[in-house]
Amino acid sequence: MGKNKMTAKSAQRIQSHADRTGKNQGFKARAQRAAAKNDSKK
Repeated sequence: MGKNKMTAKSAQRIQSHADRTGKNQGFKARAQRAAAKNDSKK
């Protein structure tokens, strides 16, 4: 695992790109879950 945590802004950026390109559809949900998990740790 990298040292940078997924943020809500990063997850939103990933989802937007995935929607535009039609790729990485499975990663959208994982990015959102990771952002929510990291936000809850604050």
